[in-house]
Amino acid sequence: MVPEIISSLTVLFTVIYVSVILYLIRGWQRITPFKVPTDPAFTTKVSVLIAARNEEKNIGDTLSDILRQNFPSELLEIIVVDDHSNDRTAEVIRSFRDQGVILLQLNESEPLNSYKKKAITEAIHYASGELMVATDADCRMGPDWLRTIVAMYEEKEVKLISGPVVYDQEKSFFERLQTLEFLYLIGLGAAGIGNGRSSTCNGANLAYSKEVFLELGGFQGIDDLASGDDELFLHKVVSRYPHQIAFCKNEDAIVYTDAKHTVRSFVSQRRRWASKSTKYKNKSLVMLGVGIWFFNLLLVANLLGAVFFKGALSIAAYCIAIKILAEYFFLVPVSRFAKRTNYLIYLPLLSIIHILYLIYIGIAGNSGTYQWKGREVK
Repeated sequence: MVPEIISSLTVLFTVIYVSVILYLIRGWQRITPFKVPTDPAFTTKVSVLIAARNEEKNIGDTLSDILRQNFPSELLEIIVVDDHSNDRTAEVIRSFRDQGVILLQLNESEPLNSYKKKAITEAIHYASGELMVATDADCRMGPDWLRTIVAMYEEKEVKLISGPVVYDQEKSFFERLQTLEFLYLIGLGAAGIGNGRSSTCNGANLAYSKEVFLELGGFQGIDDLASGDDELFLHKVVSRYPHQIAFCKNEDAIVYTDAKHTVRSFVSQRRRWASKSTKYKNKSLVMLGVGIWFFNLLLVANLLGAVFFKGALSIAAYCIAIKILAEYFFLVPVSRFAKRTNYLIYLPLLSIIHILYLIYIGIAGNSGTYQWKGREVK
């Protein structure tokens, strides 16, 4: 009796999951690609913010890319906050001082659970710009990245812009799988914005006005978690300005970063990301996340139930096939935007692996502590 009930629930949740995917496809399609006006006359002072910890190998390339932007230098301010690095990060940043790069250094005597939020807050209080553009110390960007983001900000008059982030220079099969999985997450965030139900974004490419940051009290109320400088702050903006959020659907706005090289670092990162999910004030988002987690659990339970119910195996196979097909149709336009359509060949394998991964990370991400940047956080 129990295996039959599990199979029935699996079919039901498969229908729900496919409905969610169709909703995401609709959201992605509703976002109009943004075109930068010819010779825009920029007026917005911009402060690019970077929190860096032990990034001596990457920060130089990131700063070089930002300094090469096709954007008026008199309207650009670059602030890097060194988060207690014990390598040459600060020294590398100082080497850009003559080009206007500002170095701030954290000097906390008491331990914090979110040094990154503290670093960004310090940078914003110091910043003289109107628009804060946050990125990470290991990111790369093309020369038109900033002009695209700022042009959208000035034209659309929004409070927050979520920019696309794509993994780049993959060196292994594991990293290519991550790229495809990450495209799903970026597409998910963009589709939510397209549907008018903003839920997720990425702090490696995020822009918002200094005014709205101060108006909403910055990270106050969400500063007890190591993660959440992007999504949880997005939710604060949505609560006040639900219709003034945008996704910059323009290839020039893409920020590139690297996938994790090891399974251990990947799991640590995803645990950090998952840790903020139960802190969402919008409980419908929490319920959606729990529902998707339960759907994957049902798929595994069906496979195990095949020992007692002969039809369970075929039901699980059909449901997994439908899941993969739905994800494929969602990822086709997203991967085309990111120029990663060749990675869609990995989707069947990724989708199956993702079932087990999601079950584990849903539990691990909301329990215990984990390592991040050489620190144990929760």
